[in-house]
Amino acid sequence: MNIISQNTAFGGMQGVFSHESEACKCEMTFAVFVPPQAIKEPRPVLWYLSGLTCTHANVMEKGEYRRMAAELGLIIVCPDTSPRGNDVPDELTNWQMGKGAGFYLDATETPWAENYQMYTYITEELPALISKQFRADMSRQSIFGHSMGGHGAMTIALKNPDRFKSCSAFAPIVQPSTADWSAPALEKYLGSDKTAWRRYDACALVEDGARFPEFLIDQGKADSFLENGLRPWLFEDAIKGTDISLTLRMHERYDHSYYFISSFMEDHLKWHAERLEK
Repeated sequence: MNIISQNTAFGGMQGVFSHESEACKCEMTFAVFVPPQAIKEPRPVLWYLSGLTCTHANVMEKGEYRRMAAELGLIIVCPDTSPRGNDVPDELTNWQMGKGAGFYLDATETPWAENYQMYTYITEELPALISKQFRADMSRQSIFGHSMGGHGAMTIALKNPDRFKSCSAFAPIVQPSTADWSAPALEKYLGSDKTAWRRYDACALVEDGARFPEFLIDQGKADSFLENGLRPWLFEDAIKGTDISLTLRMHERYDHSYYFISSFMEDHLKWHAERLEK
């Protein structure tokens, strides 16, 4: 693991690191905030997955999580959204595909399958590195994310209910199989057989029997992607008749930006911290 930067913040450490990824077959960069309590004891881990076009840096620079994470004693891990590098396939004119748009899945189609193994990277490779390099209590993990990252957080939690204590999302893509800005990417990554898409679709996973105790979703009503890309009401419909609990908060005037995310970041951190302490 290479240290790119380390800075003191609120008594803790905000770091940016890189390493050679076996899953993605390229150098991957990620950010970690370690709270001051980690000096004395291992601390719980909260994973944050970013959205389309983002890197590890967007939430690190705009998310405003460090003060509350330091107070609550949370390690915050912020991975990149896709593999990177000159040899990694990309669609330069399409922000919904390729670099910055990994959709937290394991691609099966050429040329994407060689590098775009983000599900394996997030659920296996990076956790092993975090466990080795930081004073992390890996028995207490939670996950959240924004937009494409909200999709990633929800699908990963649904497929790994024994690993994560809680899951929340800001403006998630809850049904990427039918959303305008994600269905074309799923077809390129996974092929035309839509049964393969269901493993990376929160609504479909619930329909197919996946369960997770509860979700918190915040969504801005002024979000320009609400009607065609996000549609949280579809997840409300999907969980009817199940034992899944959902708190869906719709906010007037808020859009899709980090102004929205940072406004409710502390709510999410406190919500996760309560469940991580149980």
